[in-house]
Amino acid sequence: MPEPSTPPSIIVGVDGSRGAVRAALWAIDEAVSRDIPLRLVCAIDAGGADPVDPQDEASQLASAELAVRHAAGAIEATERPVKVEIDIVPGRPIATLVGASRTAAMVCVGALGLKHFHHDRIGSTATALVTSAHCPVAIVRGSDRAAGSEEGWVVVELDDSPDSAAVLQSGVQEARLRKAPLRVLSSWQSRYTDVHDSHAVSDGNRMVRAQLDRRLSHWKHQYPDLDARPVAIHGSVLNYLAKHGEEIQLVVVGARNAHGVEELLGPMGSAALHNTECSVLVVDRQRLL
Repeated sequence: MPEPSTPPSIIVGVDGSRGAVRAALWAIDEAVSRDIPLRLVCAIDAGGADPVDPQDEASQLASAELAVRHAAGAIEATERPVKVEIDIVPGRPIATLVGASRTAAMVCVGALGLKHFHHDRIGSTATALVTSAHCPVAIVRGSDRAAGSEEGWVVVELDDSPDSAAVLQSGVQEARLRKAPLRVLSSWQSRYTDVHDSHAVSDGNRMVRAQLDRRLSHWKHQYPDLDARPVAIHGSVLNYLAKHGEEIQLVVVGARNAHGVEELLGPMGSAALHNTECSVLVVDRQRLL
């Protein structure tokens, strides 16, 4: 007789950092909207095959318990109707979260954890999850505000990859969840050497906006109250995000949009956005539950 499958949950990677608490608060809306638990996962890394000193093991367990209690307390303080589960397990953080992602609706982590603090880059755990997780991955920036208090646009970056329809759908869902305006971006590069030709740029932008409008028409018809607008960008999307970073709360991008993911999670994207509330959600259509 087959074992029953594990019900889905929203996973939050907890390591004792402020970033992990922010991720837990951010994830509340995701869990409540789906009516599924919010599961706080903390991995205790023994650090190798050698036997672990009992005192070290006890210290690591105490630190893990403190970390998850702190995150759970922050969630409880919001008084939101969400079920919280706690899971402290032995193992390396990345492998543990990837394993948990097999039955998760989403994995959420802070942009920076305790061990990888550097202003111009995303933590290594978050970066590895984007390529290895079996569900969408949210990399959460921002302050220690309660869930539901965010303001700003939800931005979707579209390209021609097979994930683009799922990326747009996820962006629409996130915008409606947050009652936020939706901005759908697509970038293009000039084929001509004279990139200063304003008429050529205007024509190119107009064509890209028309294409985006066609893709948005279905969602506007389904949700007439959705404030969704197309944005054509001649050049790099990162320049647009840096310019409007204070107005954006979330960027949704496809996992197979290699250039977009690299820009957002690489040093340039992290440096441009690290002082903002701009989180990143990476979506793969094959990983959606």
